[in-house]
Amino acid sequence: MYKKNLGTKQKALRINLDRRIYGSFAEIGAGQETAAYFFKAGGASGTIAKTMSAYDMTFSDAIYGTEEGGRYVVESRLMKMLNREYNLVEKRLSEKRGTESQFFAFANTVVALNFQKTNESHGWIGLQFQLTPCGPTNYVVIHVRMRDDENLLQQQALGIIGVNLMYGCFFYHKSPETLLLSLMDDLTTDRIEIDMVRFSGADFAKVDNRLMSLRLVKNGFTDAALFGSDGGVLQPSEALYKKHILMMRGRLRPITNVHIDLISNGQKQFLAEPDVDESKVVLISELTLHNLKSGDRDIDEKDFLDRVDILCSLGHMVMISNHHEYYRLVAYLSRLTKLKAGLLLGSPSLQDIFEEKHYEFLAGGILESFATLFSRKVKLFIYPTLQPDGSVYSCENFVVPDHLRPLFQYLVINDKIEDIRNYNKENMSMTTDSVLEKIKRGEPGWEKLVPENVAKIIKEKSLFGLPDEENYGDTVKQIHQAVGNL
Repeated sequence: MYKKNLGTKQKALRINLDRRIYGSFAEIGAGQETAAYFFKAGGASGTIAKTMSAYDMTFSDAIYGTEEGGRYVVESRLMKMLNREYNLVEKRLSEKRGTESQFFAFANTVVALNFQKTNESHGWIGLQFQLTPCGPTNYVVIHVRMRDDENLLQQQALGIIGVNLMYGCFFYHKSPETLLLSLMDDLTTDRIEIDMVRFSGADFAKVDNRLMSLRLVKNGFTDAALFGSDGGVLQPSEALYKKHILMMRGRLRPITNVHIDLISNGQKQFLAEPDVDESKVVLISELTLHNLKSGDRDIDEKDFLDRVDILCSLGHMVMISNHHEYYRLVAYLSRLTKLKAGLLLGSPSLQDIFEEKHYEFLAGGILESFATLFSRKVKLFIYPTLQPDGSVYSCENFVVPDHLRPLFQYLVINDKIEDIRNYNKENMSMTTDSVLEKIKRGEPGWEKLVPENVAKIIKEKSLFGLPDEENYGDTVKQIHQAVGNL
């Protein structure tokens, strides 16, 4: 288990005393705080070839080029900074000391708290570096949100996490998980949130960035992480900027035809909303940490990756979050975009939302949670469920305590809650758990209960407890034989 053993100044000094590590710093937005730590630690001439800070936009554009949309605190700007500065180090110093040096370029582009304290403070930080002289280059890139309520404290925190990133890359690179944990040395999550991390390069070829993102959430460094439909990690506020978010939450182990029916019909109704622009809609499947766990056991990382692979194969973005309550999820989404969002959920989840016991820790109880959940530009689309007697349970016959019924009716009348229509009743008799049990038993016909390409992936990889191909036929024969003996 990782244990912190060095403070920020000691880390900077150790790097300064290592004559192999040599490169440049380029910092924009909150002072040159990381470089300052190396200067103050002593022996900085052994590490720093150059420091710079192009604050003026004209100067910055002349050096690094312009950004689409005119934004400066974006990943594309960071990568231009890293690549330009690293190339200059190699070009100017490789002949002189390339055979004995591990070159690097450190960069950040951030927006710190303004004088009025009205802006969102966040930034991109990255390192491009070698682990051996003349070796290949690697990258570690993170996105942070600064939570201190004073500009000076934010600058200090940025300097600390910059030193931690440098030290981790050079001294913890053999254990990316340790590197990740070390980023918060001398910091707390009250000061800094890390909501994206990406490792790349030849020396990190075996690192799965989705697992690194999962660990960000598990370790409490952030409450949510996001992947694209290609499986690549995304920074949520950048990926969902000016987007309509349509989200489905569940265990999704596996995703079934019921989920597809819910998504298909819910999406049609969401797109029909007068204040929704179809060209700006993104579909996200959300997995909470709670839904990733199995009983008291910790998260099975292979199972997590299997679920992500399947969802991505359907073209979904995937979010992992620690927002167990829906009102917390909505508060988070409203921070990412100001456009209307839709949540797709089943009637049991709506029933759970109206359980007052979940809000006993809030001073305002259920009303306080609903003020967050329904005051934003969000609408709930409810997929009906099939009752044991064959009837359909929906918003029309929704059971709610008498004292909450006026509240429920208010939300329906004011277009905050809506039933999903045109559903396929034939699919509704099969639950996710029952489908999973059929898969585990290799029971004939389970393939028809999930999308065709999902069944293919489950078979190819023997996912979710499906007997492997060698034993699959024997299992099916055994089931047929057992049925025949009844």
